[in-house]
Amino acid sequence: MVSEEKERPGLGRGTLLLMSVATGLSVAGNYFAQPLLDVIGRDLHMSAATTALVVTVAQVGYGLGLLLLVPLGDLLNRRRLAVGLSAATALCLTVTASAPNGTALLIGTALTGLFSVAAQVVVPYAASLAPPAERGRTVGTVMTGLLLGILLARTAAGLLADLGGWRTVYWVNAGLMLVMAVLLRLRLPVLHTHSGLRYPALIRSTLALFAQEPVLRWRAALGALSFATFSVLWTAVAFLMSGPSYGWSESAIGLLGLVGAAGSLSASVAGRLADRGLVHRVTGAGGFLLLGSWALLAAGGAGGAWSLAALLAGVIVLDAAVQAVHISNQNLVYAVRPEARNRLNSAYMTSYFVGGAVGSALTSAVWGAAGWGGVCAVGAALSAAVAVVWTAERLRDRGKRAGAQSPAPEAASSADRIASR
Repeated sequence: MVSEEKERPGLGRGTLLLMSVATGLSVAGNYFAQPLLDVIGRDLHMSAATTALVVTVAQVGYGLGLLLLVPLGDLLNRRRLAVGLSAATALCLTVTASAPNGTALLIGTALTGLFSVAAQVVVPYAASLAPPAERGRTVGTVMTGLLLGILLARTAAGLLADLGGWRTVYWVNAGLMLVMAVLLRLRLPVLHTHSGLRYPALIRSTLALFAQEPVLRWRAALGALSFATFSVLWTAVAFLMSGPSYGWSESAIGLLGLVGAAGSLSASVAGRLADRGLVHRVTGAGGFLLLGSWALLAAGGAGGAWSLAALLAGVIVLDAAVQAVHISNQNLVYAVRPEARNRLNSAYMTSYFVGGAVGSALTSAVWGAAGWGGVCAVGAALSAAVAVVWTAERLRDRGKRAGAQSPAPEAASSADRIASR
């Protein structure tokens, strides 16, 4: 087995910026449809129920990619894997852009989601290239690009759809992803850490990490709950803003992504705090800010200037809080086993996006029955669960340290050593 820590080639600013942009463009294709569902449905003569499947299919494809493709980073040359997945994403976006009917659209969307996990190969790639003392800042920078891709995809979709129709945004993203594939091939250093496992054993070992590493279990739970709250907001906000309280157009709703992008800038700050040893405090602060954000968001449901101000403030606080939890989670998870970083990322991010899918499903069910008030109640409950899980994790760690004799370093698992910091 080759140690990636010993052969780390280094990471310059230009390469870090490229990786950040690449992650954002990779995931953006999974979110373009959200403000355009009504337009797409009318153009392809799809029912409302079938059109809604576009979002679900993207999430399912992405989840499968996280489980089946991301672990390959511990088996294959990472640059080659990142480039190949980026090129495949570009190809699948053209399938979506040229879809003649709903079936083709769903196939293109599912395949785009599957291969867009290039983003989740690039994030641990950056973590592996960064010096340990700068890993938090590095992960935070790359994750800022990823979240900006998620949020600004809605803005780009609305604006480009107004200019040239809903297909335009997919054609543009396909071209940009092809450019990214070329640039990644030219700029990324070679990094290859062979796990010594064949592919089936690699997948089994990914799932086994949940049983072996307590840090992964706790942080996967926190990540799933926090991203569920994110999905609750961004699934429901389009219904609120297009409804009688505000009456906004699709392009105006897409501009909300610019507001959320302000919150995403906290990722770099969260990463720097993690580098200073404050990772657990960052998680706790994020959890309680999540809870507070829903009070602002609930006040934003009535319409009017003051309600809009409360809503926008709530969006910024929620997005910043989700990023704080996520970046602190990744810093702890990536430190567990450097040689298995892609498998750890696969396990963690699969849980993360399962949480997002659950949040979207809950929102769809609650909106029809209880409207914006019910959605805010669900979001607040999920946020409270984040705070509870974080508190339970800290109490467990303190109890272990205060309990019987501390184990010898060679007897303690890597996860326990990290969790006790």
